[in-house]
Amino acid sequence: MTPRNAAAQTAFGPMALAAIEHNEPPARRLVDDDLAESFLPNRFRLLVRATRSEALRRAVVSAIDRSGPGLWASIACRKRYIDERLSDPLNDTDTVVILGAGLDTRACRIARHSDMPVFEVDQQVNSELKAAVLQRALGSVPPSVHLVPVDFEHDPLIPTLEEHGYRRDRPTFFIWEGVTQYLTPEAVRATLAQLRDAAPGSRLVFTYIRQDFIDGTNLYGAESVYRKFRKRRQVWKSGLVPEEVAELLAEYGWRLLEQAGPSYFRDTYIRPTGRDVAASAVEWTVMADR
Repeated sequence: MTPRNAAAQTAFGPMALAAIEHNEPPARRLVDDDLAESFLPNRFRLLVRATRSEALRRAVVSAIDRSGPGLWASIACRKRYIDERLSDPLNDTDTVVILGAGLDTRACRIARHSDMPVFEVDQQVNSELKAAVLQRALGSVPPSVHLVPVDFEHDPLIPTLEEHGYRRDRPTFFIWEGVTQYLTPEAVRATLAQLRDAAPGSRLVFTYIRQDFIDGTNLYGAESVYRKFRKRRQVWKSGLVPEEVAELLAEYGWRLLEQAGPSYFRDTYIRPTGRDVAASAVEWTVMADR
């Protein structure tokens, strides 16, 4: 039975988006994830199958974009950006840690062609959900995939990972996608502090919401998103200022390599598809190393 838990519910939306994107012709996809549909609960799989109809797919994307302009493309493009950085031939890390994994399929896609260990870190309820999903969709949890329950607000990250077989001396690719806004600023910094001792050669990719959106001083046309995540309930708690990200990372021993925002996603991923969509300025993606 799917847990009716707010934290667990946030895992469904991005994977439903990835699954619907997979119904696009290959040349028009913003992200390519053939496992996403199978990881979703039945009610979402029914929606995804319905969007095999081009007309209905366009209607769904348009409806999402009306409520949060550019968020559909931003989420799809950030997923593609991370997939590309992870598969870059110059990336010589030999362990992956996904912080706030939700229903992410990367670990299982990696397991198809590699026994590289992947540690999926999430709240207990999401780890239990993921174990059940993998049992249903794949028959078992792949041997290289390790589910690690952690509460980012309270639990020690690295020691808990080590209890599940992680080795801190191995260069690691850390993925922290769609998570930081749900944490308090103190928890964001505490997590960065726990990553301070990552092995040389490690990489970190994470996403964040702009601080001016969190503060309500610039809503970037996404008023309904602000009402949902900031006014009705304080679901989104943290934001960052793009010009201050390098300094923040340096405090914890990381070096900013690049930040990807709407113009990068437009030029690199959206224009080649010929689709009339735009990425939001609300969310940014960061790549760093040490």
